[in-house]
Amino acid sequence: MTGSATEQTAYDVIVIGAGPVGEVCADRVHRGGLSVALVERRLFGGECSYYACSPSKALLRPIHATHASNRVEGSEGARIEVSGVLHRRDIWINNLDDSGQIGWAEHAGLVPLRGEARITGERTVEVDGTTYRAAHAVVVATGSSPAVPNLPGLRDAAPWTNIEATTSHTVPERLVVLGGGVVACELATVYAALGSQVTIVEMAPRLLGRTEDFAGEAVRKALEEAGVTILLDAKAERVERPTPGGPVTLHVAGGRAVEGDELLCAVGRTPNSRDLGLDAVGAALNDQGYLSVDERMTVPGVRTPDGAPWLYGVGDVVGIALLTHMGKYQARACGDLIAARAAGRDEDDPAFVPYATRLGSPQVVFTDPEVSAVGLTASEAQERGIRTRVVDVPMDAAAGAGLQAEGYQGQARIVVDEDRGVIVGCTFVGQDVAELVHAATIAVVGEVPLTRLWHAVPSFPTMSEIWLRLLEEYGL
Repeated sequence: MTGSATEQTAYDVIVIGAGPVGEVCADRVHRGGLSVALVERRLFGGECSYYACSPSKALLRPIHATHASNRVEGSEGARIEVSGVLHRRDIWINNLDDSGQIGWAEHAGLVPLRGEARITGERTVEVDGTTYRAAHAVVVATGSSPAVPNLPGLRDAAPWTNIEATTSHTVPERLVVLGGGVVACELATVYAALGSQVTIVEMAPRLLGRTEDFAGEAVRKALEEAGVTILLDAKAERVERPTPGGPVTLHVAGGRAVEGDELLCAVGRTPNSRDLGLDAVGAALNDQGYLSVDERMTVPGVRTPDGAPWLYGVGDVVGIALLTHMGKYQARACGDLIAARAAGRDEDDPAFVPYATRLGSPQVVFTDPEVSAVGLTASEAQERGIRTRVVDVPMDAAAGAGLQAEGYQGQARIVVDEDRGVIVGCTFVGQDVAELVHAATIAVVGEVPLTRLWHAVPSFPTMSEIWLRLLEEYGL
C-alpha cells in the first residue's frame, strides 16, 4: 500500500486527499477508464468520517430519538445512556481504524498511497520521497481543518476542536464552547444531553448567523431550556489554563470569566492548502488560503506546454461550500470531466459544471430542533436585488407534525422570486425536518414554478403537508 521507488510511479490521475470528496473524485475518474492513485497523509475516509459528520451525527441520533420518544404520549420514559451513546459513536468511526476504507479503495480499483504529498512540478507529485507522475491530471482534495485563532493563551490551553469533541471517551463536567455556528450548537446539544454544564460564548448577536433569524432563535431557546448558558455579543479576550489538563478559564470583554474543564474552539475552518507545493506550479490561493478554481473546478493558469489544464481542486480546500455533500457533488463533476478530457470526448456536458453551488447549498443543522435549509435567506435574496416575497407558516399547520410530537413547535419559510414565480430559498425548523430539505432542494435547483408545485400533492398525514400550507399561504 505504501509507495516506494520500486513500485509503479506513473498513473493517469493522482488525487491528493482521501476524504469523501477525494474518494468520490477518484472513483469517478476510474470509472471513466483511468488509473488513479489516491494519496492520504492521515486516515483514509477523511475528517468527515472520523471527526466531523459521521461521529457527530452518531452522537446526536440517540439524543434525538430519546427526546422524540418523550414527546409522544404513550412512549415517555426513554433515557440517554452515556456509555451506549459513546459506544455507538465508536462503531460508526470504526474505532479510528481506516483499514475498511483502504479495502474499499483497492476493491474499487484505486491505488491507495499513505504519506505527505507535495506537488513538485507539472503533473508530478512527491509522496514521502517517492516521485509519481500523472499522465492527465492532479486533483487537490485536501479538505480543511478546525481553525484555532491567535487569541492570547488559547493554543497554549490545548483546546478541544471538533476532533477531540467527537471522539472523546469522557464527558467533562463543565464545557465552554467558543463560537455559535453549526459545530458549536450541535456539540453543545450533545454534551448538554450527556450531562455537561455547557456555556456558549459567541461574539455575534445571535446563534447560527448564516441562517434565517428565526432558526437561530429557536435553537437558542431550546439550548437554554436544555440547561445551556449562552453569552451573545461576548468578545473573548484571553484564555488561561495554568495546569495542563486542569480547569480552563475564558475571559470575556467586560470582565466576565467563564470556567470549564474543557474548552471547545468552534470558530470555523481553515483550508489544508499549505505545504502542498501549489506555488511551485503557479496555483493561486485567495486571502483566506483557499485554492482558486473556475466553474469546472480547474485551477486557472496551470497548463501543460500545449495549453491543456491538469490541476483541479474540489471540496473544502476551494472554499465554495464547506459541506461534504457539496464537495462530493463537485467531485463527481470534476472526475467525469477529467475522464472526458482524457478520452477526447465532448466536455460541454452540463453535468461537468457544478452550477448548483451558486444557488445556495442545502444544509441540515442537527440540533434539537433541527434546522434544514437550501438556497438564499430572505436577506441574501434582497441583497442580490431579487424582488421577493417571504411566506412563513408554523410547522404544526401540517397534520403530520402533530403525529410526530405533542405540542409540536417549528416554523417553515419560503423565499419567492416574484418576477419568476419560483422559490429561491427555503428553511424548516423543528423536530425531524432534516428529510424535508431535499424536496426544497429540487424546487430551488429545478426552478420549479409555484404553479407547478401546486400539483405536487403531499401525502396525508405527513410532515410534507407543510408544502401545501406554504402554497396556500402564498395564495395558490
